[in-house]
Amino acid sequence: MALRDQILEDIKTAMKAKDELTLGVLRMLNAAVKNREMELPAGIPMNESEVLSVLKKSVKQRQESIEQFDKAGRKDLSDKERAELKVVEKYLPQQMSREAVEKIVSEVVAALGANSIKQMGAVMKEVQARTAGAADNKIVSELVKAKLG
Repeated sequence: MALRDQILEDIKTAMKAKDELTLGVLRMLNAAVKNREMELPAGIPMNESEVLSVLKKSVKQRQESIEQFDKAGRKDLSDKERAELKVVEKYLPQQMSREAVEKIVSEVVAALGANSIKQMGAVMKEVQARTAGAADNKIVSELVKAKLG
C-alpha cells in the first residue's frame, strides 16, 4: 500500500478508535502532503519519495521543537512533541545502522575516487540514492566529512 494511502486509512482507524493524538498528527501530515502536491506543476503526480520527504521534514521540525522546548524547560510541550514524533516515525522506513551507512559511504568514496571535501556533494548525492531514505542525513554528512576531510 502506498504511503499516502496508508496515512488515509490510518486516519479512519484513529477516528474510529477516538485516538485524538494520532488523528491530529495524521491529519497534519495529510495536509502537508496535499500542500506539497499543490506546489508541483499541474498534471505531475506525487511519488513516494516526495511523500517521504514531507514526512522527514515533519520529523525534523518535531526534533527541533523538542530541543527548543527542553532548553526552555517546557517538559509538557516536549513530551507532546515526542509522542507526535513516534506517530510520524511509524511511516518512515527502518533506519540503517551507523555501521551500514559507514560501509556505503566507503563504497561510494571508492567508486567515485573522491579524495577531497570538494567532492562531498557528489558523494552525498550517491549515498542518499543508495540508502533511499533509510539513513539519517546528519549521520551521512558526518561520515562523509570524516572520510574526505
